[in-house]
Amino acid sequence: MKEMYPKNGRVILHVDMNSFYASVEMASNPSLKGKPLAIAGNPEERRGIIVTCSYEARKFGVRTTMPLWEAKKLCPQLIVMTPNFDRYRAASAEMFEILRQFSSLVEPVSIDEGYIDITGSQELGSPMAIAEDIQKTILEQLDLPCSIGIAPNKFLAKTASDMKKPLGITILRKRDIPHILWPLEVGEMHGVGNKTAEKLKGIGIDTIGTLAKSNEIQLKALLGINGLRLRERANGIDRRPVDPESVFDFKSIGNSTTLPKDIANQQELIRVLERLSEQVAARMKRKQVLAEVIGITIRYKNRKTITRSHKLENPIGRKEEILAEARQLFIKNWDGNPVRLLGITGTGLVEAESAVKQLDLFSYEKDAEKEPLMNTMSMLQEKYGNNIIGHASSRLRQSQGASGRNDTSFNKDFLQQRNQEKPKKE
Repeated sequence: MKEMYPKNGRVILHVDMNSFYASVEMASNPSLKGKPLAIAGNPEERRGIIVTCSYEARKFGVRTTMPLWEAKKLCPQLIVMTPNFDRYRAASAEMFEILRQFSSLVEPVSIDEGYIDITGSQELGSPMAIAEDIQKTILEQLDLPCSIGIAPNKFLAKTASDMKKPLGITILRKRDIPHILWPLEVGEMHGVGNKTAEKLKGIGIDTIGTLAKSNEIQLKALLGINGLRLRERANGIDRRPVDPESVFDFKSIGNSTTLPKDIANQQELIRVLERLSEQVAARMKRKQVLAEVIGITIRYKNRKTITRSHKLENPIGRKEEILAEARQLFIKNWDGNPVRLLGITGTGLVEAESAVKQLDLFSYEKDAEKEPLMNTMSMLQEKYGNNIIGHASSRLRQSQGASGRNDTSFNKDFLQQRNQEKPKKE
């Protein structure tokens, strides 16, 4: 098995969900399968555009970013649905949870694609076997198709995943670059947009091969440091690691543990969940975040794995709250067979200080008990300012904020941008 992994290099997969929004709708409503389906913004308006569409719709010429009126002209029987981003986020969270079962080095780059470094996962099989297992698991558990690229770096893995869709798996090695990539037009290269392609063609660079052999000084003068970076990519050079803490990560916090022996005793398994809840709560506290979704992972003795999650009415972060949700999910979904691994994950994270709690009949009584303290704090803040009272961890973060990155800033969290999702090439 070691012979299938490089001695000094990496093995990276790029997992790209196929027609993600449309596929999620088909998984939710199987009667849509096999039909031309499009997800579109403002479907009632003439100016609405196609966000994504099924492969059945593409056979008629329907494409992403196409005006809806044009798509209907090409395919009169086209089924048009408005985006359901809550549904897509939930499916995305489950998909990434599956990826984390194969490696801890998982980097989401958007709601429907991510990188996974499997260099340290040799015990699970060859890179091709792992890719096939991932594809099969996502399809069986979520009913969602994906394509996977296997390569020694992120650029080549991303390029490879685009080569066979849907449900393709492609290996792209550095030695394949001259005969597979270099003959392609430069505009087909990942990372080269239309405007950049026009600039490159203006100086005689019309293929990926000519870019790979181009003059560095000329490239830097034309495109700056990005020109040199593109030249490296064209030669198959990409040193970027798979970074689970990337700013594009949608900020999930989770812990899992492989049990020292397979356990079928419910009380013992609940105690494991209690320890995991404590660990997740501690990490949330350090990050000063709360979770809107709690999920669990159960892997059985036969390696069958299930993930289940629950969207909460109010975000939570305390150990007792996390355990209560995880325990309920576990009891509901455990089939009684011996368990090999357990995990708890909090997703849909929000900053603790900005979380708004919607009181209901069940939580009102507990919150009412704290009302005198809240009133006193409110009076002090009104008299002396909002910063007069706060958590010690908040004070520490404020003192460090001027010189360090704010880990709880979610301005770049793609899963929180409900109304700003952009159509993408699938």
